[in-house]
Amino acid sequence: MTRAPSGAAPRPDTEPRPPAVAQQQPAKPMTAERRANRAGLAFVSPTLIVVLVVVVLPILWTLLLAFQHARLVDIQGMGLFGRWTLDNFAAVFESAGFWSSLLTTLLYTAGGTLGSVLLGLVAALALRRPFRGRALLRAAMLLPYVAPVVAVAFVWEVALSPQYGIVNDWGRRLFGWDDPVAFLSTRSYEVALFGAHFHIPLALLTVIAFECWRYFPFAFLFLLARLQAVPDGLEEAAEVDGATVSQRFRYILLPQLMPVIALLCVLRFIMTFNKFDDVYLLTGGGAGTDVAAVRVYDFLTARYDVGAAAAQALVLAVALMILLGCYFKFFGNKVQEEA
Repeated sequence: MTRAPSGAAPRPDTEPRPPAVAQQQPAKPMTAERRANRAGLAFVSPTLIVVLVVVVLPILWTLLLAFQHARLVDIQGMGLFGRWTLDNFAAVFESAGFWSSLLTTLLYTAGGTLGSVLLGLVAALALRRPFRGRALLRAAMLLPYVAPVVAVAFVWEVALSPQYGIVNDWGRRLFGWDDPVAFLSTRSYEVALFGAHFHIPLALLTVIAFECWRYFPFAFLFLLARLQAVPDGLEEAAEVDGATVSQRFRYILLPQLMPVIALLCVLRFIMTFNKFDDVYLLTGGGAGTDVAAVRVYDFLTARYDVGAAAAQALVLAVALMILLGCYFKFFGNKVQEEA
């Protein structure tokens, strides 16, 4: 092997090479889809945090309390996990009046839901055509819904009072009532009709009537908006063909309203099933109006049993989910087909 002469430059192929420096790849430009995803996440994040804090965490805390011995005086010192037990559910199911209160809740919910939707439908049909003073009458329809519940409940208590209520005064003058009727404190009232005598749950029916009156504007707004979107040509063509008013409603308007009615039934059923303030302000849960929500409050305030109250609320939520599941299974497809 020959050696390079002294002082001569080394061959290019034998020169030591410096370590290769990794070249930085240019960042890929952000696509429009990625920018839209980031913007959507930024907009949704505040709502997600609020829902997590206000809804999800209380539900999880209720689940934990339902399976623990929790008293109101011990709630501050309790941790996330304690001594697990099923005694709370046993106390709920074995308590006096549990099943009757569940039946009362179903009757109250069904009556309040159907009554409010039917009243809203009648009001929407009556006010869909323009006439003088319609705007003022539409605004007056919203008064029961927007008024504070404490105020309207007090008005109903005063109007239905057996001592000085205007309803009993009208009943004595117009219908010849012999004795005043205590609408909010009478569990069962005997009514004579065509020679037959019936016992009706007067206080429960009164509370259902209040529920229908207070929340029919909610259905009225939805149904009126849908009626305004129905083309006038459909009814005009049916009228030219000789269809009556009932036929136009049955075959033209009702199919257009069925999706909205189904949605209203679901929403009002959920809201009424969990309703507490209306019943408590009118009757306090007495006289046969002991709905499940009032029992949860009684477990918490009268017995100071937080665990039993949480168990009762959990049972109420499960019952509501079962009822809604049955509704969607048996009526959901039918409503979609009619729509």
